[in-house]
Amino acid sequence: MKTIFDHNVREELITRIGSLGPKNTAQWGKMNLFQMTRHCTVWNDWILGKNNQTYRQEFLGRLFGKMALKGLVKDETPIKKNIPAGSFAIKETEGDLENEKKIWMQQIIAYENFSNPDFIHDFFGKMKREEIGIFVYKHMDHHLRQFNT
Repeated sequence: MKTIFDHNVREELITRIGSLGPKNTAQWGKMNLFQMTRHCTVWNDWILGKNNQTYRQEFLGRLFGKMALKGLVKDETPIKKNIPAGSFAIKETEGDLENEKKIWMQQIIAYENFSNPDFIHDFFGKMKREEIGIFVYKHMDHHLRQFNT
């Protein structure tokens, strides 16, 4: 199972991020390339615990979160298409794509020293390190596949 905590997986993701450019268009969803890259950098800040994050599991997550998480991390199945970005939706349609890619690649590298014991996913709740690793990889892979890379 691929995990963000594996060096080779991080290198693969960095290569894929680096290859993104104007030729890449969304295969599904509503985000353009800039919005997707910005979404991923904001999302990674959340996971990594940057910007004084506050974590709290939602009520529905307390009911169904662990079951959904188990289904997500049990095998190599990719995340389904067209899942809403929720609070991580990016409204700006234009910005510095190259800078967002640079930030994103630095975040991928930062997972080598991941330490955020306070992290609680808003739906899944408290997650084991192994679950976080698989989930982060699947989320990054989902958006890179969305833009055909």
